[in-house]
Formats: sequence, structure tokens, C-alpha cells
Amino acid sequence: MGYTALNDGIALFRDSINRRRGQLESLEEQKRLKESRVNRLRGQADNLRQVVRLFGMAGEYARQESKDSLERLVTSALTLVFQADHAFHIEYEERGERSEAEFQVSSTYGGDLEVKNDPRESRGGGVVDVISLALRVALLENSRPSMAGPLILDEPGKHVSEQHVLQVAEFLNAVCSSFGRQVIMVTHNQHLAEAGSRSYHVEIRNGESVALRVEKDFWVDDPES
Repeated sequence: MGYTALNDGIALFRDSINRRRGQLESLEEQKRLKESRVNRLRGQADNLRQVVRLFGMAGEYARQESKDSLERLVTSALTLVFQADHAFHIEYEERGERSEAEFQVSSTYGGDLEVKNDPRESRGGGVVDVISLALRVALLENSRPSMAGPLILDEPGKHVSEQHVLQVAEFLNAVCSSFGRQVIMVTHNQHLAEAGSRSYHVEIRNGESVALRVEKDFWVDDPES
């Protein structure tokens, strides 16, 4: 009787060991699968970090390209209009998680010392007008997807002195020829009005706006609606 009970106890013990061995093997297999998944996730995380770095580099390159393009066009406009050594600069500043851009204009005034400052504070309205006009052109031409249609302007260069307003007209004509874009503008400046390939003088008659086509030095009294 004692021998039989001993054998039964041994059998139960073996069954218990086998069950626990099976559980251990199952846990080890789960561990192996988890470790394999962790390794895959680590690999994916490394890939994602590389992608993020790549996107960051691409974004920085695109930002630098846009910055250079804007600076070149605005500098060209300032040089053309004012016939001076003005140069336009965009300076980025990181504030928290945002990048903010500051506009600066530098000049040497024919000397060796470069003077750089905020055009809104020390350059006068004419310089600000030309910068605003050139930036509008640059942003329009560099937009993606591209934007078709005319460039519509309301009183462009209104703070530019009479001494330089003809150069504003020259810049607008250069925009038309370089980018193949029509310019439609409303202006009170006679020089700008005469620079267009077609000009109209608008006046009020009997409470209605009447457009008279301008032919060189005279108006054609043939109202067009």
C-alpha cells in the first residue's frame, strides 16, 4: 500500500514537472516572440528617426532655397528702383517651437561700413513699398502648386518718390516679361498708368463709373463698362 502511494506521488510529481516544463517552454516562446517584436520596433524606431532627420534636412534645404530666392528677387527690385547698393536679408530666429523671420536691409552707401536695420523703422515708406511688392511677386511665383492668373495691385509704390517711380514701372514690366504674368493695377500715379500696355482713366459721370481708354497723351472718350 505504501509502495503504491509512493508511485502515485511520483507520477503526480512528474506530471506537475511536465506541466511546468510545458508552461516554461510556452513562456520562453512568448519571451522570444516579444524580444523579436521589440527588436523589430527598435529597428523601425531607428528608421523613423532617420526619416525625421531626413525630413528635417530636406525642410532646412527647402527653407534655405526659398530664403535665397526671396532675398535675390527683393534685392534686385531694391537695386533697380533705387539705383543703390541695398541688399535684402531674411534672418530666422527660433522662439520656442516656432521659427520667426525678421526682414533686414543693408547698405554701404558707397563706403566700407555696412549698415543693416529694419526697413520699417529707418528706411522710409518707399523702401517698404518695394519690398512688399517684390515679396508678393516672389511668393506668387514660388507657390506650389503654382497659381495662374494676373497679379492685381492696388496703388503699388504709393510711397515711392517721383524720382524713383519710373523704376517701379520698369520692375513691373520686368515681372510681366520674365514670368509671363499679366499685371492689373489701380493707381493715381501718372507714370505708372502710362507704363501699361493698356490704360484706362475712370471717372464718375451721372453717378456711374466710366472707363476711358488712355492713348498716350490723350483720352479716348469712348466709355467702356
